[in-house]
Amino acid sequence: MKIPRFIILLSLVLFSTFYGCNPPKEEKRTVKKLSFDSIIGIRYQEVKRKFSTGLSFNEMGFQQEPSWIIQFKSNDTVMAYSPQKKKMQPFFLMFDHGDVYNFANEYFRIKKIGKDSLVFQRLHLQKKEISKDIRSDVNITYYSENYLKNVLKTTAAELQKPSKADTLYIQKLSDRSNRNPQNLDSAFAGRQPVEFTPVSNLIKVRKITTVDPIMGRTQSYDYLFPYYRIDIDKSYKDFAYEFNVLVNANGKMYLTSFENVLPEYREARKKSLEAIISVYLQNLLRVTPGKTLGIPHSSEIKLVVQGKKSNN
Repeated sequence: MKIPRFIILLSLVLFSTFYGCNPPKEEKRTVKKLSFDSIIGIRYQEVKRKFSTGLSFNEMGFQQEPSWIIQFKSNDTVMAYSPQKKKMQPFFLMFDHGDVYNFANEYFRIKKIGKDSLVFQRLHLQKKEISKDIRSDVNITYYSENYLKNVLKTTAAELQKPSKADTLYIQKLSDRSNRNPQNLDSAFAGRQPVEFTPVSNLIKVRKITTVDPIMGRTQSYDYLFPYYRIDIDKSYKDFAYEFNVLVNANGKMYLTSFENVLPEYREARKKSLEAIISVYLQNLLRVTPGKTLGIPHSSEIKLVVQGKKSNN
């Protein structure tokens, strides 16, 4: 059974946080635990996080962003840098089976251990089984700080930048979306989401953040699922609607979906929303389309639009 792409996307996003899982259920075999004695005390910085395609983006616009810093303190303890606390924190390194280990509430297949570099495969679990799809198709490469400085003579930040292959891939996706500007299936999330600039004092726009560490909503949500509050003064009547629109590479908006309306009123609601888009939003806002790596393309966003009729 094909897994819906939004479920896969959510699973990938949740990887950015320490999200607990149950141990993987695979055929167990007796394998000697790996020894980390040769790399204890070496600090590594993540330089690549890619799918098996070699790309850091997928077709939905999700970007794998390398950011981790780790250091093996012993054979059963890994130090990992916490951006929130701005310091290294210890995590128990649990051996599960074979080359599968857990730390920071994440499961990894350790594919390479060396003083210069480490390669892990991040594993996604579903009902105690390792997923065999894109959710376990994330390869992570770390380089030691010594290797970066004295051998490669570069920085982790430089190596973390998107590759030429990433740019070519995004250009290909953008070209496809621009050939089908009203086709939602061709749209993908912009790494730099849509921007609205009011051209009249009758309208105000605020981008709403949905980041919630407790619920596992990372900063990725703010570009994958952009959410905006728009207030309009002196509208033809009082109203408040929530709906989704597709914004193409030229900044033109098309209604894509809306809810909370009875079937018999659906067509009337559709016409009302399309009128709000064409009369108010397209005329009172300058729309900058979503972009990825500086390339504009079609993307879907959610709007909450409230209109207030003049009191005069």
